[in-house]
Amino acid sequence: MNFETIQTRNTAIVKTLVEKLDASNASDLKSELLVLNRNGVNTMILDFSATKYCDSSGLSAILAANRLCKESSGKFVICGLNSTVQKLIEIAQLDKVFTIAPNLEEAKKLI
Repeated sequence: MNFETIQTRNTAIVKTLVEKLDASNASDLKSELLVLNRNGVNTMILDFSATKYCDSSGLSAILAANRLCKESSGKFVICGLNSTVQKLIEIAQLDKVFTIAPNLEEAKKLI
């Protein structure tokens, strides 16, 4: 399993356990997030602390989760970004779209 999920009621913390979130595993993440949302989870924290690289496939999965949470009146927070992933998000101007926290504890405070 490339991801670890802790769910309580309508909230889930999903931690990536992969160094690279790319075309080889982004669809797995997207599926995991979709299943969570279909099962009533509308608030998610995505912890990227183990991930050092993300490509457009990974960004697509993250965007999908953000949309699912917003459409179900929930919240979506990303945390634990390293400088490379943070820069990619900024270049794509998604830092204006996502709620980003420096770490998991700060992310929990935002929900």
